[in-house]
Amino acid sequence: MCLDESGAKLNVNADTAATAVARSVRAEKLVFLSDVNGVRLRKDDPDSLIHSLTAEQARELIRQGVIEAGMIPKVEACLETLKHGVNKIHIIDGRLSHSLLLEVYTTKGVGTEIVHNGVTRNDNP
Repeated sequence: MCLDESGAKLNVNADTAATAVARSVRAEKLVFLSDVNGVRLRKDDPDSLIHSLTAEQARELIRQGVIEAGMIPKVEACLETLKHGVNKIHIIDGRLSHSLLLEVYTTKGVGTEIVHNGVTRNDNP
């Protein structure tokens, strides 16, 4: 929630707000905390987590219907943010203890990273 100039309450999408802030401060990285562990090959199967995607791969998964429902606007927000200079976006489960540390400081991570079209975790030996 936020207030407009006249004090009226507005319902603001948190993903939209986060992307606007990341763009305006020229962030290197943006992390979305969610109630799911990231982008999945099968929506209801947490074990089908995709650990790393390029922007083009993410667009293709949306076209194929793999990314669906509420994950579409989140991934589209990620793609829009990448187009404006943020180099990497992470979607992780905020309910998991230490999820941010596990995502950033482990090789595989615990969520999904989306990069413009460069090197992903999947490309690392």
